[in-house]
Amino acid sequence: MASPRLLRRCLFAALSAAALVGSVAVGPAHRAEAADASAAATTFSDNFDGAAGSPVDSSKWTLETGDNVNNHEREYYTSGTNNAALDGQGHLVITAKKENPANYQCWYGTCQYTSARMNTSGKFSAQYGHVEARMKIPRGQGMWPAFWMLGTDIGSVGWPNSGEIDVMENVGYEPSTVHGTIHGPGYSGSNGIGAAYSLPNGQAFADGFHTFAVDWAPNSIKWSVDGTVYETRTPADVGGNTWAFNKPFFLILNLAVGGYWPGDPDGSTAFPAQLVVDSVSVTTSDSATGVAIKGLAGKCVDVAGANTANGTPVDLYDCNGTAAQQWTVGSDGTIRALGKCLDVTGGGTADGTTVQLYDCNGTAAQKWAVSSAHDIVNPQANKCLDVTGNNSANGTRLQIWTCSGGANQKWTVG
Repeated sequence: MASPRLLRRCLFAALSAAALVGSVAVGPAHRAEAADASAAATTFSDNFDGAAGSPVDSSKWTLETGDNVNNHEREYYTSGTNNAALDGQGHLVITAKKENPANYQCWYGTCQYTSARMNTSGKFSAQYGHVEARMKIPRGQGMWPAFWMLGTDIGSVGWPNSGEIDVMENVGYEPSTVHGTIHGPGYSGSNGIGAAYSLPNGQAFADGFHTFAVDWAPNSIKWSVDGTVYETRTPADVGGNTWAFNKPFFLILNLAVGGYWPGDPDGSTAFPAQLVVDSVSVTTSDSATGVAIKGLAGKCVDVAGANTANGTPVDLYDCNGTAAQQWTVGSDGTIRALGKCLDVTGGGTADGTTVQLYDCNGTAAQKWAVSSAHDIVNPQANKCLDVTGNNSANGTRLQIWTCSGGANQKWTVG
């Protein structure tokens, strides 16, 4: 990272690690959600629908309380709706305020600010998948919004052995830039491994909603903003240290005020400051990388030769359970395997345009809609995923074609 940062640990004076990871039972709404999901896929989703002023869904999130001496943050995280509430328009609003309504005490004395931080520990965790949040971040010196994850074993192994995946962090003095980072044993705190993504032409992230995501697979994590991949990390990046990310993690959302990395608020900082969250979703599977997509003659959508190079053909092949045939259908409309996206070659819309594997880039060429009629449609072309020539031979190339209802355009996901 361009700027130093220290501990992002999940431990507060008022909340022990053991309580954080083990004490909260799964709520009834989440149990129902899990029961409705197919055996092959688990999806976490929160669109924050509800009446204005309502609390966050307690079956999905736990509000943490206390201060954070590890980062020398200035806020006190509160429960209830004072600092985290729905706005009645499909958003969660996390509000940082310059106040102390209950004489809260922080590591530095009487607290000067309140804010909110929440996690899914004990309620939802995932191992691999597409993890995203659509948010509008605040502006201002000293603001530190974050969407991140910690290993579910933090209570037994501690931080940084638990691993930490920062999907998105922003510090207020960089209004055009966000950061994606991993922390683990030997590469934690200011030695975390990450990269930055900046909007063009001086645009500020506070001016609109943006989608921040990771695509997480065994031994691979890719970061993206609005579908554009800007960073990939693998075990080769951690300098011989342990890769701490092939295990379950839970989600965290928070808005910190001050700290080592962002610095403290100053006279230019406007309060209240708000992190507005439109949605959070995780699309994953019980297998490491996805599920099979079966079509003509019971054969599978396949990445030719399991080759991860951009432009590798996607074809029909005998189902064999390999990673080349394990696909994840994302809530963002993508269909992914081997860490890349199913892509219409050249963004074409004509009948017969082939499909391929390509770096995920957020373009319409990589958007798909899976219908209840078992069609897989590229909305830009308004055409269906199709087996060329209705030929069920191994290696037959897949393409897009005007939807006809034929057997060579019917697919079963999972």
